[in-house]
Amino acid sequence: MSDPDENGGGWTLLTGHGHVLVEIARSPNARIRDISAVVGLTERTVQAIVADLEDAGYLTRTRTGRRVRYTVNRDSLFRHSAQEGHRVGPFLTLLAAAGTDTTTPEPGDG
Repeated sequence: MSDPDENGGGWTLLTGHGHVLVEIARSPNARIRDISAVVGLTERTVQAIVADLEDAGYLTRTRTGRRVRYTVNRDSLFRHSAQEGHRVGPFLTLLAAAGTDTTTPEPGDG
């Protein structure tokens, strides 16, 4: 996640919490290990972030046997005052759809 880009920068637009929340929205049945691999954070860090997100009401965990399923509360509000009043749901829908074809065909295509 902190690999430098072609311009030499080492930062990303989203925080670790943002990356984890997007990945959980994308894959609610994912294990901590799976989330860790996708977001580029250690399993311990992802566990701490999941606990933070749960404590803040952004998600809930439901245990079924040995597996955990996450449910994202899409009505949660962003925490920063610059996004005051905005819900995380539309943001997560947009980012969780990454990797799928969300383009609209041009008239006359196909």
